[in-house]
Amino acid sequence: MVESPRPDDAFGPTQPRTLGPGTDDRGLPPGDEGISLDELTRAYAQLLGKGEDPYEPPAVPEPCLAEEPDPEDSENADQACDLCPKSIVEAVLFVGHPRNEPIGSAQIASLMRGVSPREIDELIKELNNEYAESGHPFQIVSVGPGYRLELREQFASLRHLFHGRVREARLSQASVDILAIVAYQQGLTRPEIDTLRGKPSGPLLSQLVRRRLLRMERPQTKPRMPRYYTTDRFLELFDLSSLDDLPQGKDGD
Repeated sequence: MVESPRPDDAFGPTQPRTLGPGTDDRGLPPGDEGISLDELTRAYAQLLGKGEDPYEPPAVPEPCLAEEPDPEDSENADQACDLCPKSIVEAVLFVGHPRNEPIGSAQIASLMRGVSPREIDELIKELNNEYAESGHPFQIVSVGPGYRLELREQFASLRHLFHGRVREARLSQASVDILAIVAYQQGLTRPEIDTLRGKPSGPLLSQLVRRRLLRMERPQTKPRMPRYYTTDRFLELFDLSSLDDLPQGKDGD
């Protein structure tokens, strides 16, 4: 079953940045900034039983009310769309992979009866031709062994404007704790992280993976328990060129 994507999952990797309103000089959306490298290091030291207490009284979250749908926008919502292999291919690529990975033609074909991977490739060509003729802002691109629906490069600035209007949730102290643990001890399993924190971490780990601050890998050998690593976006968030730039010494070992 394909999970619902985040707004940017369908459009694949970020194109070259064009800074828009609501972004900082690193191109980061609001909400992911504000946690310094010093705070990350102090959190890790505190979890190991040394260093000053990084915890502060939690701020009262601002209420966020969901917008109610405009009746005029939904008047045609009950109209059925044509269900055919092409529309299924388009829907699968629009939703995207839960981990934002390319989706192979064989994987898409397995969702339908009597459709081969070669036919999927032909349907994708037809969709791209239709997108180009109608001036759609997105296209289907071949990435490694699969396909991904991406925003065309000339529309990348619109994506930055969109992220500037939508405020992402700030990192909680618990999330910073987990990032600190994984940053200094790459490749830990969830039980190992739970032990270091002294409490369950599963939901927060999933959230950090969705926000692309952590990535999950399964070893080829048994037991195939997922292991967690920081990502390039994590380095970008904390202004690090590499993990070697993490503070070391008695506060960071």
